[in-house]
Amino acid sequence: MAPLDPENPVIRLCSEGMRAEVEGRSGDAKTLFEQAWERASDDYEACVAAHYLARHQPTVADELRWNEVCLERADAVADARVAAFYPSLHACLARCHRELGDIEKAGTHFRLAADHLDALPPGSYVDWLRYVVAEGLRDTGVLVRSPGEERVADLLAVLCEDRDLRSLALLLPAFLGHTGTAADRQRLVEAAHQLHAGRRLSVPAQGILRDALTALA
Repeated sequence: MAPLDPENPVIRLCSEGMRAEVEGRSGDAKTLFEQAWERASDDYEACVAAHYLARHQPTVADELRWNEVCLERADAVADARVAAFYPSLHACLARCHRELGDIEKAGTHFRLAADHLDALPPGSYVDWLRYVVAEGLRDTGVLVRSPGEERVADLLAVLCEDRDLRSLALLLPAFLGHTGTAADRQRLVEAAHQLHAGRRLSVPAQGILRDALTALA
C-alpha cells in the first residue's frame, strides 16, 4: 500500500479522526471523518474517508452501506494506493453480512479477504487479520477442516492441558491462520514436523501428532 500523504487535507482529517478515536472522542472522530468525506475530490480520497466513516455508524446496515461505498471507490481507483485496503475491507463486509444473516455473502467476502492478505506487509496486523478471516471461513462453512487438521485440533487441546506453551506457540499460528490455501497447509505441515523433530511432547501428545502427520501427508 502506498503511504498516505500527510499533506493531503482529506488524509489529514482522517489522521485527526484516528487520533480522536484513540483518545476516546468517538463523536469528534465521526465529525472529522464526515468532513473528510465532504472534502473528498476523487475516488481515492472518498475511499479513504468512507473506510473510516464506516466505523462510526449507528447500525450494522449503515456500516455495510459505507463499506460498500468504500469498495466501489477502491475498485474505481484500482491501483497500488488501495491494494492494502481490500483484506480488511472484505473482512468488514463479511462481518456485516454475517450479522445481518446473509451467510453466503459473508463467506464470499471472507474468501475475498483471504485472497488479498498478501497485499499486507508481514507483522502482527496481518497475522491478526488472517486469524479473523480463517475463523470466518470456518464459521460460514467455506472452509472445512480435513481429518489431519482435526487431529491437530485434538493435539492443541492436549497441549493446553499440558500447559506446553512453547509447543503451542509453534503450532497455533499455522493452525489458526489456515485459510485453505496450499501455502497455509504447507505452513501447518512444516510446523507439525518441527514439533515432531523436537521430541519433547508427552506420550499422548506425541501419538496424536504422529496421527496428524500421517493424515496431513
